[in-house]
Amino acid sequence: MNTTNYLKRIGLNGVAADHESLALIHRQHLLHVPFENLDIHWNRPILLDVEKFYDKIVTRKRGGFCYELNGAFNVLLRSIGFQTRLVSARVFGAERGFGPEFDHAAIIVTIGEMEYLADVGFGDFTAEPLRIVPDIEQRDREGIFVLRRGDAGTLMVENLIDGASVPEYSFSLLGRDLMEFNEMCDFQQYSPESHFTQGKVCSIMTDTGRKTLTDSRFIVTSHGERSVTEVNSADLFDRLLNDEFGIKPLQ
Repeated sequence: MNTTNYLKRIGLNGVAADHESLALIHRQHLLHVPFENLDIHWNRPILLDVEKFYDKIVTRKRGGFCYELNGAFNVLLRSIGFQTRLVSARVFGAERGFGPEFDHAAIIVTIGEMEYLADVGFGDFTAEPLRIVPDIEQRDREGIFVLRRGDAGTLMVENLIDGASVPEYSFSLLGRDLMEFNEMCDFQQYSPESHFTQGKVCSIMTDTGRKTLTDSRFIVTSHGERSVTEVNSADLFDRLLNDEFGIKPLQ
């Protein structure tokens, strides 16, 4: 991995391994690298290989989903000098509850005596890392988040929306190897039960909100205002993908 080129991909030059830089790198990654599942629908296997992640994200200026984005981001942070570990997370769904182990990959970063949850691979989530301190409200440009203690040493991330606590996912503090996520990575990209196989999505944070493209709609939020464009053809999807995200079909 070429650290300099990766940092250029997200609009940065040299950075230090401190809290301020971690927050900056996190934000910049979200502003430049989209969350997307296009390869799943373009019949391109996603392999848990950091060099392939780097080629896709940096060389081809694409995005990816959690294993790719956080897998690459984890190595970038380590190359800068941060102490990190990948952790397994179980995503919450209203119908199924919490998913299985390795459902999602996130990162814990240790700086001095403080640990942070970093996650650039969950789509619409925090703009900056969360301090791993339970039961305190942490205000982020994307909302108010709280970590709650769960069973067997796990923590749960909750998003406070209109006074209600909405679970995002639970995670353990145990470090994991990237290859431990292989079985769930295959499930996510091949199983008809995976929501990733149900339709295409490409989404990125912007300076004023977010823009998201699906098979049927292009949604832009800016300063709290939301606009929706119906996507009624493959040609329009491809044009929006190119014009709004810089991704050419089958790139």
